[in-house]
Amino acid sequence: MRRLLARRELRCFIAGQVLSTLGDSAMWIAVGIWIKMLTGSSSAAGLSFFAFIVGNACSPAAGLLVDRVRRRPLLIRLNLLAAVAILPLLLVHGRHGLWIIYTVMVGYGFLNGLIASAQTALMQTVVPAGELGEANGLLQTLLQGLRLVTPLLGAGAVAVVGIGTLVVADAATFLAAALLLVLMRTEEPAPVRSAERMTRQVTAGVRHVLSVPALRQLVLAAVLAVTAFGFAESVCFAVVDQGLHRPPAFLGVLTSAQGAGAVVAGIGAAALMRRIGEGPLVALGLVAAGAGFLLLAPGILAAALLGTALVGASLPWILIGLVTSLQRRTPPELMGRADAAFNVLVTVPQAASIAVGAALLAVVDFRLLLCAMTALMLLAAAFLGTRRDQRTDRTPEAAEAAVQTVAGVEP
Repeated sequence: MRRLLARRELRCFIAGQVLSTLGDSAMWIAVGIWIKMLTGSSSAAGLSFFAFIVGNACSPAAGLLVDRVRRRPLLIRLNLLAAVAILPLLLVHGRHGLWIIYTVMVGYGFLNGLIASAQTALMQTVVPAGELGEANGLLQTLLQGLRLVTPLLGAGAVAVVGIGTLVVADAATFLAAALLLVLMRTEEPAPVRSAERMTRQVTAGVRHVLSVPALRQLVLAAVLAVTAFGFAESVCFAVVDQGLHRPPAFLGVLTSAQGAGAVVAGIGAAALMRRIGEGPLVALGLVAAGAGFLLLAPGILAAALLGTALVGASLPWILIGLVTSLQRRTPPELMGRADAAFNVLVTVPQAASIAVGAALLAVVDFRLLLCAMTALMLLAAAFLGTRRDQRTDRTPEAAEAAVQTVAGVEP
């Protein structure tokens, strides 16, 4: 970490992401709690996440923009736009304004997907290929560590000062992130132009992800996993309300426990990934999440805290493994589209599962949904753990060879 943070450019890059995520994390939890307080409905609260995911899934063509311009200037503009896009929430003063909340969350999701693709692509420029695992590990540890404070910050803001203060603070974090990007002096290569038809350029990321065996397997496992995580967006409110018999704001306490688990797991994630590989690290995270979901079912506070900590521990393992595998197996000129394609391939089923989970929660006991979520996680882990490509394709040289053998995906 000391070696990585000795680089000024990486410090600015990571600080910008941390500041932006600080506002995002507090806002996501706060919007759900806010809707729950306005309507009394766990399903309506969960649909705020559905709106966000729908927006996130609408950005496949945005990856082409990321690959056709320099990423740092693009990120500066996107952060400034996001600072403005969040402000309409200040107009909501009752449940009749739910449509404004959902509309803002769709736009918020779209910008988040575009920003995430640009950040993933810029990371390849800022960090040498051999240190991507360590850089992703450092970044995810810091981002997941924010869950120790941001849930309580978000829940407290809603309960004490109202959503307006948090909206303004979130906009300020986007402005600060833009300023830090301005301070960077990274030399980016000129964007690569292509004579291919526009449709082939837009779909190049999807074709790449689905043509590289290791990436295709990760997508399939991720689809199963995000289905379970999608159910969790609504189920978490039922766990707090029906299982633990606590007010909606108590969700902030559970999410802080999740952050604690994420920090502990994230600290050693890069070293663990070097030993076992990216795919096995993702599989380990899936098992941890499955066990964590099961512990939420009894309605016992100690078990719920342990369960949310295990779910938190799963996140850096899953995310670091996925992002590093994608970065190592994708040429820089295709990175924006590949990341956008990966996001769309997993967020579309996640959006559907959020909607289905919100509907099922009205007629099915939340404990049954938790059992189904556990089964999906273990199935995904079993699939990934039995794939040979995840165990043998572990070196940068092997990953580069895998990229070179993909046919028909040139940008």
